[in-house]
Amino acid sequence: MFWRTEKGGLGGRSANTFRRLSSDVAAVSSIGNLMSYFDAVKDRAHQLQLLRDVAFIAAGALVQAISVVMFFNPADLAPGGISGVALILNRIFGLPIGVLILVLNLPLFALGMRYLGGWKFLARTVSATLLYSLMTTVLEQTHWVRPITNDLVLNTLYGAIIGGFGSGLVLRARATTGGTDILALLLMRARGIPLSQSYVITDAAVFIAAGAAFGWDKALYAFIANYIGGLAAEATSSGANVSRTAIIISSAPDDIAQQVLRDMKRGVTQWTGTGKYTNQERPILFVVVGRAEIATLKAIVHEIDPFAFVVIGQAQEVFGEGFKRLDRE
Repeated sequence: MFWRTEKGGLGGRSANTFRRLSSDVAAVSSIGNLMSYFDAVKDRAHQLQLLRDVAFIAAGALVQAISVVMFFNPADLAPGGISGVALILNRIFGLPIGVLILVLNLPLFALGMRYLGGWKFLARTVSATLLYSLMTTVLEQTHWVRPITNDLVLNTLYGAIIGGFGSGLVLRARATTGGTDILALLLMRARGIPLSQSYVITDAAVFIAAGAAFGWDKALYAFIANYIGGLAAEATSSGANVSRTAIIISSAPDDIAQQVLRDMKRGVTQWTGTGKYTNQERPILFVVVGRAEIATLKAIVHEIDPFAFVVIGQAQEVFGEGFKRLDRE
């Protein structure tokens, strides 16, 4: 119940209550506006991510089509996968390569959808495969892209590198161009086998067929092309910015850590371990640096403690302060 003061205004208690209510309403409104802003930013980030993935799929499909039409097909090289099978059937029956790629991929789509990401993976992979088939057919029929060399070695190397780069772009968009890419991804995830080796294993039958169709010399070249293409795809999809990790056990951990922090501007993590030979606790330092910085790190450790125990390893990717920002792939 409200009452009036001598000046006819609201009583002090009611006035304070009214002000608090107004403040709460304003706060709720501000929070609502802030949440709306974050939702808008999230939606925009999602849209930008989707556009990036579409660009990667389109560019990757085009680059792979160029590698087939410009390098592999003129040299009678079957680089493995459905593309290799399509090239073999094209030579035997004269059927269009792009159409063969699409038809032969159909039974593998279901496998990829089942084990590699459901409908989202299927939609991306079908889109990438359709673009790859279409671009290969267009380039093949229009002759917009022509062979540039008759050298078998050059066709093997450049076809593998360019095709692997295109495949890596598609993989970065969480898709594949179908075929044994799907089988290679399944093998990599199930057994932890590197992508380059997975390609070789899944494409062994294609190499045998290529040897029977084109001769064993070209089949061996195709084997090399497949392995190099896998390396290129792995570097493109996962990143080639390999960093170095160092585990340092020293009697002067503080001095080493301070000099790394001061001179290299790199973070240092310390924990304690127990040496089972002496049964004594020792501090252990962990440092991540760029590949070009490892010599500097070794020099710092050697200068402070020449008898330090140092283990240097390799990190495929590093995210966080001083390295790449962690983005959703």
